[in-house]
Amino acid sequence: MKKTILVAGSLNMDMVMEMARMPAVGETILGDTLSYVPGGKGANQACTVAKLGGRAVMLGCVGRDDFGESLRGNLAAAGVEVSKLKTGESSTGAASIYVDGAGNNSIVVIRGANEECDISYIDQNDSLLRQCSYVMLQMEIPYETIFYVIKKAKEYGKVVILNPAPAPGPGAIPEEIYKKIDFITPNETELKTLTGVPDCGRESLEKGAGLLLEKGVGNVMVTLGEQGAVLVNAQGSMYFPAMRTMAVDTTAAGDCFNGAFVTALADDMAVPEAIRFANAAASVAVSRKGAQSSIPSAEEVQRVLAEAKHNDDNKVTV
Repeated sequence: MKKTILVAGSLNMDMVMEMARMPAVGETILGDTLSYVPGGKGANQACTVAKLGGRAVMLGCVGRDDFGESLRGNLAAAGVEVSKLKTGESSTGAASIYVDGAGNNSIVVIRGANEECDISYIDQNDSLLRQCSYVMLQMEIPYETIFYVIKKAKEYGKVVILNPAPAPGPGAIPEEIYKKIDFITPNETELKTLTGVPDCGRESLEKGAGLLLEKGVGNVMVTLGEQGAVLVNAQGSMYFPAMRTMAVDTTAAGDCFNGAFVTALADDMAVPEAIRFANAAASVAVSRKGAQSSIPSAEEVQRVLAEAKHNDDNKVTV
């Protein structure tokens, strides 16, 4: 039986606006296209797990509106267990995503019904926490709920993965919570926000990661976009180059990486192998437009890995 991955997090409808370049402050420009794409960091990660063949269960909240029904249906179609999703009184969460001609993005998120993902809802679904093997969270639902889930997950002996995005400032995550996190997965900007250490170079990254290790985190995995990822733990640090690809849209690339990583762990891959798998998945995601619509299948990821191995393109540097 596959190990269950419980994802507690956000569900948003992404309104993606494409344009040649980002507008400057106070500037109005003409865009190219507008599309509505199912998103939200929690939903993106759960969708990734399911599309890659993992067993994903989603806890989160949507509104009583068309967006909510669409998000629920899209996850179910991908293979995510959505029977325990909560339908709240607020409108479904939404995100405005601006994508320029180089594939870079800027995002503004309105939480909406995600704010109703509260502790009482988690308690109503305590059996899911007890039954799963891995618990994955992000930072788009109320912080008190996130910290509560982490505490309960460790009480039940689960592996906890926290993707601290959007990153809170230094001190926002209680010291006791850090000790219960097995893997924390910030990008460079999020690591800087969490620790205050500048994100300029390998030495700085390792210093920031070291501060999180001192707080009790088991493993710090910093995603570096087109540069790959760095893993830092008590044994040292390892650098994993990204797969070469042509980026079209970086939306949800980090979510794809996180979902692929925990899927690989649940499939009994060693951590370095799981990171290579996640790098490969993310390389496919950035080559396509959208959030959940860009997530690859397991077969596509294996093809990328096979090609990288043939080209000796996925070396690990200690």
